[in-house]
Amino acid sequence: MEEGPDAYRILRLRAEILELGSAIRQLQRAGLDDAAAQLLIGRKRAQLDHLVKMNSAGSEPDTPGIRRS
Repeated sequence: MEEGPDAYRILRLRAEILELGSAIRQLQRAGLDDAAAQLLIGRKRAQLDHLVKMNSAGSEPDTPGIRRS
């Protein structure tokens, strides 16, 4: 994987998703409500998918207020 801010963000999101998955399993084993964690993991997965697609397409993310030349 190439180095750079996007590569770092991809790795960070993957790590967060793994941690959330572990937390969800722990909540389920304890019989507690895991709805908030499920929602958060869904959002993180969507962010990861979006970032990976943009990275593989070679496009730059939209950053308001920054002009591209």
